[in-house]
Order: sequence, then C-alpha cells, then structure tokens
Amino acid sequence: MSVIDIRNLTKDYGKGRGVFDLSLHVDKGVCYGFLGPNGAGKTTTIRHLMGFSKPQKGEAEIWGMNCQKHGAELKGMVGYLPGEIAFPKMMTGRRFLEYMRRLRRMEKIFHRGKPVNLGVEPEDAGDAADYFNRLLRMFSLDISMRIRDMSIGEKRKLAVVTAFMHDPDVLILDEPTSGLDPVMQEVFIDFIRSEKKRGKTIFLSSHIFQEVDAVCDRIAIIKDGRIAADFGANELKEQKQWIYKVSFETERDYSRFIENDFLFTNQDPKQMSVRFMVDMNGLNRMLPILSELNVADISEIPYTLEDHFMKFYRVDDEALKEPDNDLGISGGAL
Repeated sequence: MSVIDIRNLTKDYGKGRGVFDLSLHVDKGVCYGFLGPNGAGKTTTIRHLMGFSKPQKGEAEIWGMNCQKHGAELKGMVGYLPGEIAFPKMMTGRRFLEYMRRLRRMEKIFHRGKPVNLGVEPEDAGDAADYFNRLLRMFSLDISMRIRDMSIGEKRKLAVVTAFMHDPDVLILDEPTSGLDPVMQEVFIDFIRSEKKRGKTIFLSSHIFQEVDAVCDRIAIIKDGRIAADFGANELKEQKQWIYKVSFETERDYSRFIENDFLFTNQDPKQMSVRFMVDMNGLNRMLPILSELNVADISEIPYTLEDHFMKFYRVDDEALKEPDNDLGISGGAL
C-alpha cells in the first residue's frame, strides 16, 4: 500500500534549480532514503510534501490526499522535522511543546483522572505520556530551559521530540541528525529502527551515507532535481561491483594504467595509486592489463552506498570539485 506518492512533480526556480518531472512512492512501513547534496532538490521535494510550495506541474499526495489542498490537515497528522529550525526564543522547551500539543489538537494526557503536564507525569501515566517521556529520556532533553539558552544540538533534539511527540504514522525528516553529536546520532538511528518495527512510514532526506545506509529500506539518489536511481537497500548489497585500490612501482606504470577507461574514483600521482570500480566485464579487462605492469600492491574494498552514489556524481562534476561541498567529500576523499 502506497502512503506517499509524488507524480511528475516540477518546480523550476531557474538556472537548473528545482525539481523536474520527479516521481516516487513510499509504501506503508518503509523507510525511504532521499540522498543527494545540497541544491539537488531534496528540500524542495519535502516542501511540496508538506504543502508549503505549489508545483508548476504534477502532484504530491499522502494517504491519497493532495498535499497542497489538504496541507493544513496533513500538517497535524504528519511528523515533520525541517532541515533548518527556528523557535520562539523566549519560550521554554516545555512551553513550546505544550503549544505544539494544542496546535495539533492532541488530547490532554490524564493520570488517575487528573490532567498532567508534559515531561513531568509519572511512569504509569498511560501510553501517550509514556511515549513522550521516553523521547525526553532517550534524547536527554531538558525542556525546562529557555530555547534561547539551548545549544544547536539541544534545539535539534527539541525539534526531534516535536516531530515525534504525537506518535504519527508518517514521518518526513529533512537532514534529521544535523547538529546532533555522534552519540545522539546513534541514538536517533536506533530510534528510527524501532519506529520502523512499529510500522511507521518514513521519508528521510539526507546527505550522510552512513545514516541512509543504516535505516533505509529503499533509497533514491537525486541529482539536479531528477531521480538518478531508485533501488532497494538489499539490491545494493547484491550488486556485482568491485572496488580495487592499486599502487604501482613506477610513474610509468601508473601513467599507463590511468590511460584506460575504468571508473576511477581516486587518482593519486604522488603515491602512484588509484581506486576504481569495475563490474564483471571490467574485472576481466583489468587482470591482463595489470599483469603487464609493475604492481606494488592491490586490495579489494567492499562496495558501499557511497561508491554507488559516486557512479552518478563523478569526480569531474563541478559539485565535487570544491573541497567543502556539502557531502564532505571531494575527488580525493574516496
């Protein structure tokens, strides 16, 4: 059963920015990873799912409801974590969460017939209270602090709790671990795994390979506003691809090898080494070529999501020539 549907979505901001004829669907209980660098169209897609933007062509739906026409209704039903967050600074975390609870028209939480406050109810206050308290404990969030006094990481944790507090069946997460420290990133990944087991449908936009690889059942790679690939996580593990790193004894041997048309992901003339990707045909071509050269060392490296991504974002792309690109990688990082 499809929960999220995007059909032929187009939003052209000019100069190649936006999304173009983009189509995808996410089935119930699936965590769908949307992978790409900044500017590829990830946030634009999410803004249409949340009803913040009107498409020039195509449509986006959640549970069969048009995201533009039913945006207000869907905002109260979906758990949304934006990539860039802004809070009313003078509020405490508790006051903000109480405000969000009223805005979503969540029923008051009762314990033994009496209403209780968020974050302070006893452990046996019921399922809704227990779920909320579990979020606070899991992410070590102090909601008594004023938001203006919170660190970037604390604000991010407050955004995570806000997105999940009403226990929604559908979650739309834009760069969810941005600003979280490594420990909290692992906590978040474990939490997403547990939510998947509960049957949640999750749309996760990210540029972090490890995050997508760890939790997603299906992955789309977006490039220049278009879907470059859409595949199951298990399909990636079954790919007949190999990554090799080869070092040569002389510059002449190195130069002769890089004249071949292999899919190089790294070339290091100083170390006289290369890293490249081959399929079965490439493997059969590689062996006789190497047999005629002086090889100092050769090693096979496991094929990863990052390697698959690099098939679509080649090292000669302008996006990867800058050392500080948003993926945190450059041609030499592989």
